[in-house]
Amino acid sequence: MVSCLAVDEPRQFEDSRTMIEGPDISVIAALIGNPASANMLLALMGGPALTSTELANEAGLTLATTSGHLARLEQARLVTVEKQGRHRYYRLADTSVAEALECLMPLAVRAGHLRTRPGPRDPELRHARSCYDHLAGDLAVRMYDTFIERKIIARDGDNLSLTRSGHAYFVASGIEMAALTASRRPPCRACLDWSERRSHLSGTLGAAIFAHFLAQRWAEREAGQRVVRFGRDGERKIMTWLAAH
Repeated sequence: MVSCLAVDEPRQFEDSRTMIEGPDISVIAALIGNPASANMLLALMGGPALTSTELANEAGLTLATTSGHLARLEQARLVTVEKQGRHRYYRLADTSVAEALECLMPLAVRAGHLRTRPGPRDPELRHARSCYDHLAGDLAVRMYDTFIERKIIARDGDNLSLTRSGHAYFVASGIEMAALTASRRPPCRACLDWSERRSHLSGTLGAAIFAHFLAQRWAEREAGQRVVRFGRDGERKIMTWLAAH
């Protein structure tokens, strides 16, 4: 009886798998689930494009092995590559890839799959970091809470929307709102912060706010690094900006 079950169960699994309709997520999941590929994708969450050499350092692999992983990621349309002279620069294909990674990170934290990298950079990473094209960490969560509390952004369950007073404020801040609403991407989206276990703001508005901080030189980031640092009085100016709502 036991031997019959051992033979029949794989066949039942194969039959049920062929009957499932819709996209096959196993291919993408396998690529993201590969430790080397995952390290490279997470490195690209910093926003700026990186070379294969920089990604090889992130993954701890030889350049030849890294090139093979990148080729598969490019074929799956998880990354794109841009050639500039002798160099090839890789970045995440689009915001949907970043959003998928963002959703996976809180699941990894909940399951206890944390990286152990003690050192002075850890508090900095938790305080403020880039999450693809928007700000994450303690500072971003406080900013999100302020927007909700002061009705700059309205929250209805999982849905966020920009209020009239919020729209007026961001226009006054010099943020081009017409360009944000023209995008297919939602202007406001709650993104669960893996270190704070609470939401920060993503979407086109979250990206525009972070770009505004960088343009004002209130914040700065290094290529290939996710830690966000602040210029002279930069954090104080951000808090003053928030208090002006």
